[in-house]
Amino acid sequence: MFDSDKWQEIYSSLRKNTLRTIMTAFGVSWGIFMLVVMLGAGKGLENGIISGFGGTVTNSVFIWTQSTSVPYAGLPKGRRFNMNNEDMEAIQHGVSEIEYLAPRNQLRGYNGGNNVSFKTKSGNFSVMGDYPEIQFISPMEILEGRFINQLDIEEKRKVVVIGTNVKEVLFGDKSPINENVKINGVYFKVVGVWKTKKSGNQAEKDTKTLFVPFSTFQKAFNYGNIVGWMAVTAQPNSSGEAVEKKIVDILKKRHKVAPQDERAFGSFNAEKEFKQMSGLFGAISTLIWVVGIGTLMAGVIGVTNIMLIVIKERTKEIGIRRAIGATPASIISQIMMESIVLTGLAGYFGLVGGIGVIELIAANLGPADGDSMFTNPEIDLQVALTALVILIISGALAGLIPARKAVKIKPIEALRTE
Repeated sequence: MFDSDKWQEIYSSLRKNTLRTIMTAFGVSWGIFMLVVMLGAGKGLENGIISGFGGTVTNSVFIWTQSTSVPYAGLPKGRRFNMNNEDMEAIQHGVSEIEYLAPRNQLRGYNGGNNVSFKTKSGNFSVMGDYPEIQFISPMEILEGRFINQLDIEEKRKVVVIGTNVKEVLFGDKSPINENVKINGVYFKVVGVWKTKKSGNQAEKDTKTLFVPFSTFQKAFNYGNIVGWMAVTAQPNSSGEAVEKKIVDILKKRHKVAPQDERAFGSFNAEKEFKQMSGLFGAISTLIWVVGIGTLMAGVIGVTNIMLIVIKERTKEIGIRRAIGATPASIISQIMMESIVLTGLAGYFGLVGGIGVIELIAANLGPADGDSMFTNPEIDLQVALTALVILIISGALAGLIPARKAVKIKPIEALRTE
């Protein structure tokens, strides 16, 4: 392996026809370059799509009511109805696979009038009625104070947790903790400031959101026992789809909705969407490997062909070596080493070039944006090493066929070759 004569011979052989060596190496280098770039681009696409989930727990389900599409139990189709507090209790007791259940309500929207004020300042914000569990379904960071708790729910406390934009508009640099803000004419004490872990447009909306206890929301804004929609997460070993089906079945029975009515309830199943995305990107990754390895093999075949030409050119030399006692193993090892060195060097430059391009793209993309379909392209070190190992093995195989042909040449016939 460390025989200097062998390495000098390898260098001399590759240098003998520089243009041919460069063109052969380019084929191998281009193959691994394309493999690395495609893998990095695929990862960037995957990161961009998954970031669209915005930090939402991937085994979560969101369910809301819609119009019925099938008449049932004497009730017409097109009927509108709402979920209520009793539904939440029935679901909590009837579906054991639930980890967190968070009924939700929302006051106004982003296009309403100014609904929140503090002294002379006011703004148009989204006010959510929520349970403490929502922080485990849509992760957040508390910057000041605390989030709403179970005691707030039980005692119907008039407390509120405000988003960063709300704080900026109403309080500026001043701490809002223990100050009172007016929401639709009702005063609430600020007990915390929260920051979203999402990005993009959704993050911008979240900064304009306030949370009040769900029970307080219903009482203060005359919602009765109405539940706008619910957020649910399944137990770690349970299926989100199974939980969703059980919940919908319970709600259909309670609100006299036809069992076959598929439009009465709307839902977003993050687990289902995440699995579909994971399957899609698994297929994309497999396709990239197939195409990349195919391109790489084309370059390796080129190495094999060139080595066959080299063997033909060196037939007399091989005959002389065999005549003076060189063993078949030494001939095979020499030729395979030449092939491995050629493919290894070419592959290294292709690998470095591919990683360089991916890093350059990543640097020019700037900060990750939750609305982007392409974010943070990257190459896993293990993947890069795997590609390099595949290349070295391919190089060895590329030299094996010419090497076996070389040792089959009889010394006397090789010496007669002109």
